[in-house]
Amino acid sequence: MQLSESQVVNQLKTVIDPNTGVDLVTAKSIKNLKIDSDEVLFEVVLGYPSKSQFDLIRKACIAAVRQIPGVANVSVTVRMEIAAHAVQRGVKLISEVKNVIAIASGKGGVGKSTTAVNLALALAAEGANVGILDADIYGPSLPTMLGITGRPDSYAENSIEPMHGHGLQASSIGFLIEADSPMVWRGPMVTSALEQLLRQTNWQGLDYLIVDMPPGTGDIQLTLSQKVPVTGAVIVTTPQDIALLDARKGLKMFEKVGIPILGIVENMSVYVCPSCGHSEHIFGSGGGQKMCDDYDVSFLGSLPLNLSIREQADSGTPTLVAEPDSAISEMYKAIARKIAIQIAVMSKDMSSKFPNIVIQNT
Repeated sequence: MQLSESQVVNQLKTVIDPNTGVDLVTAKSIKNLKIDSDEVLFEVVLGYPSKSQFDLIRKACIAAVRQIPGVANVSVTVRMEIAAHAVQRGVKLISEVKNVIAIASGKGGVGKSTTAVNLALALAAEGANVGILDADIYGPSLPTMLGITGRPDSYAENSIEPMHGHGLQASSIGFLIEADSPMVWRGPMVTSALEQLLRQTNWQGLDYLIVDMPPGTGDIQLTLSQKVPVTGAVIVTTPQDIALLDARKGLKMFEKVGIPILGIVENMSVYVCPSCGHSEHIFGSGGGQKMCDDYDVSFLGSLPLNLSIREQADSGTPTLVAEPDSAISEMYKAIARKIAIQIAVMSKDMSSKFPNIVIQNT
């Protein structure tokens, strides 16, 4: 009996991507399907960083197709293909950067920078090319968190090379000033400095650029949101009512400038005593989920209040580096995967698909 493409496709409809909940055919992930006598060959192309998921999905595809009578061999290649997605209208794109993710909070002290660094590392661990920009000009923390010292190189006028730490490309005003030098600048100088860091850093082939936004929702944050080409924003908060009040302002700010909200991360959600195992919701509970319900955005996940997270970030080896297989690292990876999946289903940036129109006198 001759194998048909429809038989294979029907079987692959039963294979559900465990991360999206959508079957691979509906998701248009099946590419280059070929049938050679009793052998079936095809690719599965995922639109989000997913290196740890390749083997799981490949085995599920093989098991499904082998149920077809007459199939002797199934050859499956799983890979990822991360596309550039649309940003706010009228904002200039950044060369060599496909997607910009803003990590923001309405107020300081909620662990935003630590979360941003670990999410960047989680995306990189799944196979993406990732950069991180420290947008906090007044209090840059990226050099400390990534354990990077020294000054960036510059091989061309008006450009600097990104620094590198734990597989990430990084840029921060902290690489250009002394650690104890105060930045006594007014707002316009801050936004100008950040735009220079953003556009004059020689980023190399980034799938994602994580922008660790400064805390607050004032003029500086609003101006940055209007000038940085952001694919989507993630709001970091704690369950505490006062943090949630400011987080709501941050969410509204992004909505005002047309930036999609990818979701909310609830940090410091619960404290578990390392001695007795007792858990305590020190800052309250359920606040992040309620905010998501109120604004119809995704709850990306919660992270614990844990001493090791702070110690590892302060030492320059964040949790994803210090304990890559720990339960907390898995939480960061799960959140990062949800963020990337949210981006993958958004409208793609088609600007590179259109030809330049040149008018000439003939």
